[in-house]
Amino acid sequence: MAFGHNELCPYSWYFADIQKSYKKMNVIVSQEIEQVCPGFVGAAVEAEVINSEYNAELWAEIEALGEKYRAEYTTETIKQIPGIEATRRVYRACGKDPSRYRPAAEALIRRMLQGKRLYQIDTLVDLVNLASIAYGYSIGGFDADKFVGDTLTLGIGREGEPYEGIGRGAINIAGLPVYRDAAGGVGTPTSDNERTKISIDTRRVLVLVNGYDGNEAQVTANAEYLIRLFEKYAQGKGCRYFIYR
Repeated sequence: MAFGHNELCPYSWYFADIQKSYKKMNVIVSQEIEQVCPGFVGAAVEAEVINSEYNAELWAEIEALGEKYRAEYTTETIKQIPGIEATRRVYRACGKDPSRYRPAAEALIRRMLQGKRLYQIDTLVDLVNLASIAYGYSIGGFDADKFVGDTLTLGIGREGEPYEGIGRGAINIAGLPVYRDAAGGVGTPTSDNERTKISIDTRRVLVLVNGYDGNEAQVTANAEYLIRLFEKYAQGKGCRYFIYR
């Protein structure tokens, strides 16, 4: 179901806190994103989880995928993966150089192809990275209890807009697609924000799959893959997703 830039997504969800009160989150795609990517389709995935420092079985999956990609791709040919190609195209349309501010999926796969081990953070972050690598979509993973307000809006970063990338410090998000809550930016395809990042104490996650290629079937498959990973590696419960445009 498509909806306009001023319409709330008809799908929403409810995040329970420890006292079982509920917070409703809506996702809006702005007109400025519709103008540069009229076919955009996203998936929002929610799960109640238990995080852990490290999961050996998960890392075996990550390393196996790395071996497969090293046999199939080069650092140049990964730019032809549809999700990566489309994200790079949107960056250029927004005025951002995708080779300087690489989409996260591209950066992760490039690291694998260069024979470098991915950074091991924790199980939730690691499995989100695996899902991004597997489908070529840049994916934002957030602690759902850290959002301010009840709405996330996907727009384009503005010059001088404050944004603290995870492990990067202040970064210039002008010209980058960015999700904002009531307090400001929380996620771009290059880097998510320190304020809403997943931690070892995260118990509720919201993960956003960004399909700038407009392929709803692949975006849906990516969302369903994330749910399987949450259930397998993070004791995921109440896992569900919705598609938004």
